[in-house]
Amino acid sequence: MTKNIMIVGVGGQGTLLTSRILGGITLQAGYDVKLSEVHGMAQRGGSVVTFVRYGETVAEPIVEEGQADVLIAFETLEALRYAHFLKKDGVLVVNEQKIEPITVVTGAAKYPEGILEGLKEEHTVYQIDAMEEAKKLGNAKVFNIIVLGMAAKHMDFTKESWLDVIEKTVPPKTVDINKKAFLVGYGS
Repeated sequence: MTKNIMIVGVGGQGTLLTSRILGGITLQAGYDVKLSEVHGMAQRGGSVVTFVRYGETVAEPIVEEGQADVLIAFETLEALRYAHFLKKDGVLVVNEQKIEPITVVTGAAKYPEGILEGLKEEHTVYQIDAMEEAKKLGNAKVFNIIVLGMAAKHMDFTKESWLDVIEKTVPPKTVDINKKAFLVGYGS
């Protein structure tokens, strides 16, 4: 049985590091894993999407619409934009942060209201203000690991395995803060 995870966010939010951690934990568990990264205008604040598929044998890296077991969204509008990829019984883990796209900044569009409420009508949604929690830890850059910690509870790996892979994946000087961040999300 293949598991499908999607990570969505805006350029600079750590989607690629998060996908490397996910890839690492699945490999450590002995699964075949395929990763695919899709960069929009990431350097301009555009969408970044990463697919992580793992199982006994995985043929292709792309997650089809309606097939994601877990959708990790680092930004609220990105959660809305990609929610149609979730399975009926899939889980959506959302960071409550709002980053206005250029169309909103220029006044050409409005940021939608009530996104999370609408998503909850159709999906199982877990939300966290990970940026606020990261600031409490003293490092706003680790908010993505907090979100990953919350999502990890909906995957088949032990807390200890996650912490081990984080230690092997993040830069050495950031190991402690990233482990703390993961535990904040895992405990939420």
